Amino acid sequence: MSAPAQATQHVEEDRMSEAAEAAPARADCVADSAGGLTFHIADWARPAPGGHDDWSGALVLVRRGGRDAPDGEVRLPLGPTADGGLQAALPSTVALPEGRWDVHVAYRDAEPRRLAPGLNDLRSLVDRRPGPSTSPLSVRIPYATKHGNLSLRSWRRAPHAEAGEIRLEDDTVAVRGRLYRVAYPSEWLADAVVEARCRGGEAPVRTAPLEVEGPDFSFTLSYAELARTWGGGADVWDLWLRPADQTMAPARLARILDDVADKKEIFTYPPRTVAGRHGEALARPYYTRDNDLALRIEAPA
Repeated sequence: MSAPAQATQHVEEDRMSEAAEAAPARADCVADSAGGLTFHIADWARPAPGGHDDWSGALVLVRRGGRDAPDGEVRLPLGPTADGGLQAALPSTVALPEGRWDVHVAYRDAEPRRLAPGLNDLRSLVDRRPGPSTSPLSVRIPYATKHGNLSLRSWRRAPHAEAGEIRLEDDTVAVRGRLYRVAYPSEWLADAVVEARCRGGEAPVRTAPLEVEGPDFSFTLSYAELARTWGGGADVWDLWLRPADQTMAPARLARILDDVADKKEIFTYPPRTVAGRHGEALARPYYTRDNDLALRIEAPA
């Protein structure tokens, strides 16, 4: 082969190598019913000075907005798989604070690189029913960011009130749910109430009684009651369960026991018209960016 041809070949090989290095590796995620995740990486071009038998790598989870915090980074060791890939395990017993975690892969002292999402097997998260326990409930849901990177949404709660069916009437909203991560759910729920707390406002807390059957509960809230203090803007009411025993922690109502990381734009409910002191308002339930359940009272568009 002539010198110019050899030079051209080397240039093409360098370009291919650079493209392979620039392309993010993909990770497949498999969830288990306890709240753990396993990451499988099959196409990472490792800059391995020790060769392909050198597995000195780590999966690096970085909490968004908390990188410099003591609990802002979690490193999981990578190990070889039978098919020549890599895998890392995130057991439910590893405490992962609530938030959004960006997923990276790192080799030795090299700068960690973001991972792209592969295939997710999240079947065990659908209609998940955690067993009895008083330890914090761990929920981790992988998802693809708008930039095509892999991230995790993490929750860690005890107690936890999981919202279920939501029924809308003309001027009320009825919610069913189940309480988790308390020693005796039926005793915790006895004489408990649902509290609607107006976010950032001076409105009084509104309460309503619960109907209880074992760990299951239901309640009905009146939109008209919430609209009595509506000031004409947008009022957001966060929903909590408060036990009769004031020494016990309340439970935030949320929907996290499934495979949907962001419910705000997916689980939508039609508004109802309600009379407020400043005229007619629109009232509806919705899920926040954290998948917490809230009610919104606002002026018609």
